Amino acid sequence: MTPPSGLPARVRVTTPPLPLAPALARAAARLCPEAPQEVTGAALAIAGGSVIGAALRWTGGGALGVDTGWRGRGIEEALGEALGNEG
Repeated sequence: MTPPSGLPARVRVTTPPLPLAPALARAAARLCPEAPQEVTGAALAIAGGSVIGAALRWTGGGALGVDTGWRGRGIEEALGEALGNEG
């Protein structure tokens, strides 16, 4: 996915295939601890090889989390948009 123009240059947003690979699932769980293991949609923000943001959707709910140092840089919006366009 092409990042929105307001997104920091080194950040990319992706919608990985489900189920999430174990390392991605652990990173997403750290950012969205309320999410169940089985999700129906996911968008991840990655910078420098680390997951810095996650938007997850599951039956009956959803969550969005971004590492503290990355908040307010357009990542939340990009994740929401990517998850909304998934599927």
